Amino acid sequence: MLRTPRFLSLALLCLGTAFATPSSFAQETENSVSTELELGAIFTAGNTEDENVKFKGNVVWLRNAWEYGFSIDGFRSSKQNVLAAQRIYTVGSATYNLNEDSFILSRVAHEDDRFSGYDGQSDISVSYGQNLMRDRENLDWNYTIGAGMRYSQAPTEDTSEGILRLATELRWNVSANALFIQTLSVESGKESSIGRSESSIQSDIMENLSMKFSIKVKHQTEVPFGREKTDSEASVTLLLRL
Repeated sequence: MLRTPRFLSLALLCLGTAFATPSSFAQETENSVSTELELGAIFTAGNTEDENVKFKGNVVWLRNAWEYGFSIDGFRSSKQNVLAAQRIYTVGSATYNLNEDSFILSRVAHEDDRFSGYDGQSDISVSYGQNLMRDRENLDWNYTIGAGMRYSQAPTEDTSEGILRLATELRWNVSANALFIQTLSVESGKESSIGRSESSIQSDIMENLSMKFSIKVKHQTEVPFGREKTDSEASVTLLLRL
């Protein structure tokens, strides 16, 4: 059974309290909610029975100077009815905008990867960030730098360590109906460091529906014996904006 680290439970409780605002109070403040859903799947039958499912959901709630976010990103693959891969990565965040150019980001994340050699890995961090190139109409770029803790659950022992987190995101409107997004992050600790990269481009099919192509890479410097340090994933999905 998956064990949830104590600091992660506390962080999720804090984020949950922030989201659980009485409706009467929410109506008195300016707020908006946006949701994105992604799904891609391949199923084969006959001589080969394979199943590959890729899904992602993202919710952003703007409330005055605050921005709350939650995302879940998952992948499942089976061959001949035997599980070959399964990964779920969830992230919750709360951002306070100091002004148009700078912000404070608090973030908690948990990854459950059946084939990584870990029962689970979680991290929590607080970062300072800045928005760059705000004078460009078709380009947004930001970066964050902060510190936190990572908790790793392995079959043999659990470990925790302090981390330094650096991240950046670039959003480029290539054309009126095409958007390129590049995200990079590094969580550096004494025992292990984790780097993540996602490159994606999405093209509008209809007003609220897009086709998205993405490439993800994760690299961890120290992994359990017999496991690969680098995982990559390429996918094509449909993206629905609500």
